[in-house]
Amino acid sequence: MCFKKLTFLSLSVLFLLSSNIYSQVTLPKILGHNMVLQQKKKVAIWGTAASGEKITVTFAGQNKTTVADTAGKWIVKLSPMKASFTPREMTIKGSNTIVLKNILVGEVWLCSGQSNMEYAMRKYSKFQTAVKGNKPPEDDLNTANNPNIRIFLDRRKYMEPSPEHLGWDSAIGRPLVDFSAVGYYFAKDLYAKLHVPIGMISAAVPGSRIEPWIQASKMEVAPKMKNGKTLEKLSVNDGGSGKFYDTMIQPLIPFTLKGMLWYQGESNCFLNENIRYAYKLKILIESWRTDWNDQKMSFYFVQIAPYNYSASKDRPLSNENLPEFWEAQRLALHLKNTNTIVITDLVDSIADLHPGYKWEVGRRLSLVAANKAYGQKNIVYSGPVYQKMKIVNNTIEVSFSNVGSGLASRNGKPLTWFSIAGTDGKFVLAKAEIVGNKVIVAAPEVPHPVSVRFGWNDAAQSNFINKEGLPATPFRSDNPWYKLF
Repeated sequence: MCFKKLTFLSLSVLFLLSSNIYSQVTLPKILGHNMVLQQKKKVAIWGTAASGEKITVTFAGQNKTTVADTAGKWIVKLSPMKASFTPREMTIKGSNTIVLKNILVGEVWLCSGQSNMEYAMRKYSKFQTAVKGNKPPEDDLNTANNPNIRIFLDRRKYMEPSPEHLGWDSAIGRPLVDFSAVGYYFAKDLYAKLHVPIGMISAAVPGSRIEPWIQASKMEVAPKMKNGKTLEKLSVNDGGSGKFYDTMIQPLIPFTLKGMLWYQGESNCFLNENIRYAYKLKILIESWRTDWNDQKMSFYFVQIAPYNYSASKDRPLSNENLPEFWEAQRLALHLKNTNTIVITDLVDSIADLHPGYKWEVGRRLSLVAANKAYGQKNIVYSGPVYQKMKIVNNTIEVSFSNVGSGLASRNGKPLTWFSIAGTDGKFVLAKAEIVGNKVIVAAPEVPHPVSVRFGWNDAAQSNFINKEGLPATPFRSDNPWYKLF
């Protein structure tokens, strides 16, 4: 009898305690101390509370009130604010009161992908060597001291809303050790250009394919190409569709962002399903933009580095599989406010799937952001990009966009990794010479050339750059895919 009474009493106490917890105002983990809020946009603040509970959010002279819906969910939108270095408090009040401290207003970016994006700052010290003749930066793990750059590491064990609000970290000391090197160096360089607080959210998982980052229901499509052919459903062999979206991306929505950085593809490149990857990347970009209710949100991605995929023992691949994957990645540029960077020159060994020089990857992404997202048009953000070709006698004259202040050879030697073919489609290495802002390509074995390729090999690391030092984008003039996507 006593045992029954004790059990009943224990259950009652647990019920009351749980009821009390769920009646409290709670916030998602992304809302916390030290965070950076996006400037010049309406800023979402949201959470849970008891159904019908009145919630008031106070910040920077604004007072916003709402009522939790029948499911206990609530959201308010703060009016757009200017960037501010002044640390301020935010008060969220309902049946309980939460005070978040040391909040700045500036620019906020989400960086996601697989291991090369996750690649932590603690690994940085292994790469204190010159980058193709350039002096490396100092070791930021020892010297980083900018409290105006804030970081939030979204771990795989992301928890649901809680009364605890541990918040973000300043990019200083121990918290920086595990943070994305690409994300940090992007923020560091962007801060130098914009002079406003920068907030970086890192959500990346080593070895992950693209499918786990896409909501599973979005993969239930069979894309129809422009030639009328329909591909097999993207959910086939899906690699765990939605797994990381559900646990790492969805809990961030709708935290207000300026844009997104994506560095992923190595795991998918091994699958030799390049045109399918193009559609998956398109779905990821469009669905994330829809989730954030911002179809104009900037999305910049990294063209994966040269690697000897053709030496894979598990999956026999040709040495053209990687260039075709690059081509598939670039099909995403059909979407507005997307852009990419090329890193063919940042590899010491094509046997290393995780090349160093992450500070330069971050810097190049910041060049794109500065030019495209922030209108600093004087900044050159890309190396030469194929524009068109013209057959002139026994040569091919190639024109480029993004020439910067001119075309160049990185080492002063003849340009490498150009090839041409005649009507037989057999490509041979060719001599390539810079003439003004064009490249003239020829080979004695091909007296009547019809096609030209550049860097079309998984080992290709050419010396072809613009004078700003940015590498040219690999291409083939006989690209069959642009008509299909």
